[in-house]
Amino acid sequence: MLDHSTLDHLEALRLDGMAEAFAELESQDAAADFSHAEWLGLLVDREGASRETMRIEARMRPARLRHVGACPEDVDYRARRGLDKALFQSLLTGRWITDKRNLIITGPCGVGKTWLGCASAQTACRDGVTVAYKRKPRLFEELELAHGDGRFPRLFRSITKAQLLILDDWGPDQLTATQRRDLMEIVEERYGRGSTMITSQLPIKPWHDVIGEPTFADAILDRIVHNAYRLELEGQSMRKSVSKMDDENPQT
Repeated sequence: MLDHSTLDHLEALRLDGMAEAFAELESQDAAADFSHAEWLGLLVDREGASRETMRIEARMRPARLRHVGACPEDVDYRARRGLDKALFQSLLTGRWITDKRNLIITGPCGVGKTWLGCASAQTACRDGVTVAYKRKPRLFEELELAHGDGRFPRLFRSITKAQLLILDDWGPDQLTATQRRDLMEIVEERYGRGSTMITSQLPIKPWHDVIGEPTFADAILDRIVHNAYRLELEGQSMRKSVSKMDDENPQT
């Protein structure tokens, strides 16, 4: 049986998964019957799982997803919102990101557009993809400030170099001239080099008017829409459904 000096050595070597597993095994009477190979196998397995968890967390932190806990295992395919299960599960394989294609998720408020987008992004993080999440209104605020204080080149690089960029809440407000130029630079830099996901309450047709200037709108939408998968959701807000269930089943 190993002694506590081994635990100290594991921690010193930053083999935290092994150290944790070793401490747990030492406290279990049944572990005394394990062979050396079984001990080693359990320790190595835990270290591998621990390192993979840390790698995923390291990609999730800078992504700053709105719904950090959204994951593909929790997707509700029974909800009446028109979610194409076969298409969504195909998207979860990540092939669209490998192929540098885009994804557009549209539908009314509350049907889970952002949540589904974040669940897809978590899968991408698990697969080693770098992700950047930006709400469209907040993105343009950040870009405007960055133009003024000299941070624009760094912010621009962080947006354009991400393998997956999520532009959440593409809304009805028409873009300003500066916003159009910034968006054009972003989509041009990313075209053929990374994937972009957009969520919006608006169907695609009015996006041309939202961008505002026909020349810019044609160029931007050509780079976003033509190679994009589309998830077009419908139905009532799922938040209302949850609220109704809570009303019908009050907790005591």
